[in-house]
Amino acid sequence: MEIVTQKEISIKQFLELNKKHNIQIIDIREKYEYDSGAIFKSIHIPMDQILKSIDKIEKEKKVIIYCRSGRRSAAVKYMLEREYELKNIYCLEGGYESYLNYQKNEK
Repeated sequence: MEIVTQKEISIKQFLELNKKHNIQIIDIREKYEYDSGAIFKSIHIPMDQILKSIDKIEKEKKVIIYCRSGRRSAAVKYMLEREYELKNIYCLEGGYESYLNYQKNEK
């Protein structure tokens, strides 16, 4: 089993994929973080529940996972690859913070 640990996607790549392709976006932050704002069309599966929620994760689409800064999502990506051999998981580089910064700079 090969585990690719550096499958990060930049905010620009993410926004392009989101326009053109059918992807799944998963927010793994805590509920209070998600409630304060999230990326449009993302589903919320907190980090501590993600391994128990494998049935909610798409197997045929690119799955973009994000947290606040990208650290938690990298750990979750690794766990999903190791435990379920998923090869379609990507982390949003810089997490929700990079998304907010990009949105702010585009205005």
